[in-house]
Amino acid sequence: MARKASRADHSALAHPEDRRDASRRARVEVEFDEQTVLGALFGEFDANLVQIENRLGIYISARGNRVQIEGPEDGVARAREVLRGMHQRLLAGQELDAGAIEALIAMSSEPTLEGIISGKESSPPIMIRTRRKTIVPRSATQIEYMRSLAKDEIIFALGPAGTGKTYLAVAQAVSQLITGSVQRLILSRPAVEAGERLGFLPGDMKEKVDPYLRPLYDALYDCMPPEQVERRLASGEIEIAPIAFMRGRTLADAFVILDEAQNTTPAQMKMFLTRFGQNSRMVICGDPKQVDIPGGVSQSGLADAVNRLEGIQGIGMIRFSAADVVRHPIVGRIVEAYEGKDN
Repeated sequence: MARKASRADHSALAHPEDRRDASRRARVEVEFDEQTVLGALFGEFDANLVQIENRLGIYISARGNRVQIEGPEDGVARAREVLRGMHQRLLAGQELDAGAIEALIAMSSEPTLEGIISGKESSPPIMIRTRRKTIVPRSATQIEYMRSLAKDEIIFALGPAGTGKTYLAVAQAVSQLITGSVQRLILSRPAVEAGERLGFLPGDMKEKVDPYLRPLYDALYDCMPPEQVERRLASGEIEIAPIAFMRGRTLADAFVILDEAQNTTPAQMKMFLTRFGQNSRMVICGDPKQVDIPGGVSQSGLADAVNRLEGIQGIGMIRFSAADVVRHPIVGRIVEAYEGKDN
């Protein structure tokens, strides 16, 4: 296929530092045995290859089932692993979009990348299987998070939006509900607006709280067929409720997720954590830098709980940063810009 940008322009303009340090350049060739996925591997107009070139400062030439990579040694080595990872994903029937490629590029400097893709370093490979998709980590911190989701009883996931905190927790919860490891899935969050006052909402209780819980619904529908979500909601196997509804309950045989936990008070957080019951798992997600609690509350319940509970056996603390954002790459740069201003 023809490229949108000419090879000459790309080589001359994108990598002037390569020409200055030719002694550190490298050239490798990668051959792919399964050719039926090459179209998806390269992308329309070789867009996937261009994405790798632009991010790693290398040059890729594709002929048939062979790809030649040229450029700085480190970039060439990383590009080779990224292409192999992309190929493995396609062979496994997994999605390969710009976000997935960006995630592979971000992880290509990690020694665990090959193991994540092929299972050579970890058996079985790190993944979450749901009815609709198989989910693999898209950042180094997500690797740590997914391991914690599989072993710890209570997990605190801290960091900015777009890092997969809530999505991966819901995916793990759905996986355990499907396999019967837990009997119920309970999703909760504080009913606090992000800097707005929406006034009195019409409708019954469900209609009033649903707008606050929309992100949880979105993750659910992405992991399960809609008819299964509706059936399990109707039967009570999946329950979605504001945190105020948790008082007085003991949540046994359940996977419990609290989203937007930075908007709880210390009293609410203590109440929520002490609902923990037998054969349960609890995940608390939040961004300590995005507190919207009204009424001049001096401290977020999330920050208070982290200070009190860090280091306790059975409680995992996972901290994400702007580098772990797996939405569009510009989201990560926006987060970094705001965090830089705050600091």
